[in-house]
Amino acid sequence: MKFENVDCVGILGAGVMGGGIAQNAILSGTKVLVRDINDEALEKARETIVNGRFGLRVGLERGKHTQEEYDWALGLLNFTTDPGDLADVDLVIEAIGGGDTGKLEDKPLKLKVWAEMEEIVKKDAVFASNTSTFSITDLAQATNRPELFIGMHWFSPANIMKLVEIIHTESTSEETYQLIEDVCKAWGKVSVKVKDIPGVDSGFIGNRIMGVARREAMKIVEEGTATAEDVNKAMVHGFRWPAGPLPLGGPGARSGWQ
Repeated sequence: MKFENVDCVGILGAGVMGGGIAQNAILSGTKVLVRDINDEALEKARETIVNGRFGLRVGLERGKHTQEEYDWALGLLNFTTDPGDLADVDLVIEAIGGGDTGKLEDKPLKLKVWAEMEEIVKKDAVFASNTSTFSITDLAQATNRPELFIGMHWFSPANIMKLVEIIHTESTSEETYQLIEDVCKAWGKVSVKVKDIPGVDSGFIGNRIMGVARREAMKIVEEGTATAEDVNKAMVHGFRWPAGPLPLGGPGARSGWQ
């Protein structure tokens, strides 16, 4: 499948990541269908996409797009609670969180959802998981289309951050990889190619490296060498990091499969 033949993209999960991916897609001219399990989650997502800090209305007010472009983008945005509505989409991007587990992501839940999608979505559709950690090979085992299964790890906020890690398995076809690379280009993203390690939830590139930095930063704080604020300040002003390794507030990309 080529990108120009993608008529509609289905997005699983209307949380922070799913909503951001949807916003990015519609502003790039791609029709999307966002699915979650209740109307409350969908309404919240729509409100954020339109009126949030990085929403369409703010972009309109700042001159980033015209009224015509604003109306056009909103016309490409659709929501549903019915998984059956995803039957004919060409690409499914899963962006579900941890639900009621208290975790950012829930692997058994993702496997359950992908097994459900396998029975519903047309057989030639590509499946892409936005997981930031879990092995793509492991997730693909919930389906019967390993050659059409791939990782597409976005960074938060998805409609602002440029990077997408594309994670391929031993079974992912070159055509599938090329499609996702083309999607990234069409949606204004910079992609990097990552080889999946079956059975290992490594964090790929970005989160794997950041995890090491964060653990060392926490060690510095715990041993009393410096405060968390000063650790962050050192990395921002000493190494020009845009932000320090230690979170001082709530989780930025936290969202549930709600």
